[in-house]
Amino acid sequence: MESTLEQHLDDTMKNPAVVGVLCTDQQGHSLGCRGSLSDEHGGVVSVLAKQAAALLKDPTDSPTVCLESDSGNILVRSHGSITVAVHKIAS
Repeated sequence: MESTLEQHLDDTMKNPAVVGVLCTDQQGHSLGCRGSLSDEHGGVVSVLAKQAAALLKDPTDSPTVCLESDSGNILVRSHGSITVAVHKIAS
């Protein structure tokens, strides 16, 4: 799985609008990262996804959190036991 994840991270970074990507487990431990998002962001990303999910009544629904700034957006979403964050520059 590790090499497959590494390939997905590399493929995501090929998008010119993407400047960072991070995958974490449910405890916030980094499974892999590239670019502007690093291992140190794992805990925050994991907690953001959990807190957003707690706001919803349907436990099977997985919300996307979007942190917006003038310089770009960070999108955070859980997929099963993995949480993914993608940092995109503003267009």
